[in-house]
Amino acid sequence: MSSVNPSAYPDTDSDAAPPRKEWPLWEIFIRGQHGMSHRHVGSLHAPDSEMAIKNARDVYTRRNEGVSIWAVESRHIAATVPSEKGPMFEPSESKVYRHPTFYDIPDEVGHM
Repeated sequence: MSSVNPSAYPDTDSDAAPPRKEWPLWEIFIRGQHGMSHRHVGSLHAPDSEMAIKNARDVYTRRNEGVSIWAVESRHIAATVPSEKGPMFEPSESKVYRHPTFYDIPDEVGHM
């Protein structure tokens, strides 16, 4: 019977090197040639903001579609939780004055 050398399998060895630390995740926003607002196009990992913008340029604007790039580190974005949308958005349903159902629109105006 032959013995197996545990060091030949570093992934299973208890003395394996610690896992590599990942670069931060960046959310990328691009402003198009004919728009005034930036839109989210994707995410990427980069060590810093300068590299995030350079990588975003290479990945998301290969066809000269952008005029401005924003790179925002994901940890700096605050967001709502989709599963808790009820408490967040239900108050707007009680504000009926925000819906144009109380106004009579003359026929001359046409479709709005």
